[in-house]
Amino acid sequence: MSAADALTAEEVLGPDSFAAHGYPHDAWKMLRREGKVKYFDMGARPGFWAVTRRADIVWLSKQPKLFLNAPRVAVFAESPPPDPSKPNRAVLCHLLNMDPPDHADYRNLASAWFTPRAIGRRRAEIERIAEDLVDEIADREIIDFVEDFTVPLTLSVLADMLGVPRSDWRKMFAWTNQIAGASDPEYQADGSDSGEQMRITLQEMNAYFAERVEERRALGADAPDDMTSVLANADFRGGTIPTLELLSYFALLLVAGNETTRNAASGGMLALIENPGELAKLKADPSLVNKATEEIVRWTSPVIQFCRTPVDDLELHGQKIPAGENLCLLYPSANRDEDVFEDPDTFKVDRSPNPHIGFGIGEHFCLGANLARLEIRIALEKLIPRLVSVELAGPMERMRSSFLGGVKRMPVRIELR
Repeated sequence: MSAADALTAEEVLGPDSFAAHGYPHDAWKMLRREGKVKYFDMGARPGFWAVTRRADIVWLSKQPKLFLNAPRVAVFAESPPPDPSKPNRAVLCHLLNMDPPDHADYRNLASAWFTPRAIGRRRAEIERIAEDLVDEIADREIIDFVEDFTVPLTLSVLADMLGVPRSDWRKMFAWTNQIAGASDPEYQADGSDSGEQMRITLQEMNAYFAERVEERRALGADAPDDMTSVLANADFRGGTIPTLELLSYFALLLVAGNETTRNAASGGMLALIENPGELAKLKADPSLVNKATEEIVRWTSPVIQFCRTPVDDLELHGQKIPAGENLCLLYPSANRDEDVFEDPDTFKVDRSPNPHIGFGIGEHFCLGANLARLEIRIALEKLIPRLVSVELAGPMERMRSSFLGGVKRMPVRIELR
């Protein structure tokens, strides 16, 4: 038996391990080196096949007719086993669990808001927000980089795009934490499991956005120019967007638009702290900011995994995989693939080329990738030139999740000009 054969599901996709130690890059490296597409049994929960190599993930992701999203979005290793006595009701129906032709039709509803040109028009606004945040932390010795910088940066931009008033921003922050961290005890209501926590939070969020939708529809042509108005009043297949899909759209935008970018930006600062030579290189040459942004996304890979379900039986690297089973695509592993990246376990702000798939690949390429890139880039542009020194001031706390590489807290001692 090889070392890869001896790996367990907890070692490859364990939320407790992620929370305590970060990504299990050593385990994923074993699977890549041995060319393994290994099946992991999860007892009462559905098992999964771990896909760790970039080429395999790209191939699977570019064949949506052969490998479906709808049956299972991701492997939630922390979820309770299914209960046959309870009805299996869908609580979300959004882009992540849609296949063609529905996926393209729903994606197009918001895609115009995320083109390079549309996002470019927001640069001045994002720069102002970042500058204000840097000014606010300039006189403080110790800050929580997550709470005091990355959260207000990403959340305020997204809330403005949705037309959410400032008085409701903290509510949005709580909801995104509770959805992304549904399996983290810190975000669970007393006695609830991850599935129950998700339902509780979505009920509150859906009620909120249902009211906003009714307000926008009542205003008609006088509705404000924001994404809530666009979705509320969209002409979709001769009518309005169905209620479940409409409310799910808001949940997706909030979580994907806030959690992933904030975690990449926070993890990027940690990488710069842990690699002072790279920080010095970036300070000395601001023109590296675009390459540094891409390296931060590769290095942090904030989305751990998505699933694909094969329509037919297939064979992959000698493994016979039955139709209907779960193929777990591990993006952080793909972004450390030795066959693609030179010296993949080293953080390099000048890495080039950098063909990472931190935003996914294929039809499900991240809708908000242009916005995420711009937010990270501007954060670096506004923070690094004023940075005199920065170091961790305490242990970083990670979210308990097998889906998102979440950073809950990151205390830093910082000195700014």
